[in-house]
Amino acid sequence: MTDKQQLTDNVCFAVYSANNAIIRAYRPLLEQYQLTFPQYLVMQALWCEDGISLTELSQATMLDLGTLTPIVKRLESKSLLTKAKNQADERKKVLVLTEQGKGIRLEALSLKQTLLEKVDIPQEELALLKDQCLKIVNDLS
Repeated sequence: MTDKQQLTDNVCFAVYSANNAIIRAYRPLLEQYQLTFPQYLVMQALWCEDGISLTELSQATMLDLGTLTPIVKRLESKSLLTKAKNQADERKKVLVLTEQGKGIRLEALSLKQTLLEKVDIPQEELALLKDQCLKIVNDLS
């Protein structure tokens, strides 16, 4: 046994590398929708709950407002979402998917399955991995 620690011995390096690999794998799949991975995350959040505020979207995606605002503007320029008045408080705005944004939902969500088919890890282990990653996020936030 050696005292010399390798970079690959670090959990943080493994998580970072896995994150990069996932984003690289998604990139060619998302090209057909002209979406970046962060834009895809925002769309997924809105497919789950349409008509939410920017603050609620920030909480759902775990992206700060400074990062999220340009992503939302870009999606708005692509006609995938629009800003509307909040019915409960007309002074506030909510983000609403356009028909085009709703229209790509089923096909775009299938990309996750396409990616999972490339990973040789049983579904149960992937679910555990997801839970452990979210626990790390929760513990460090």
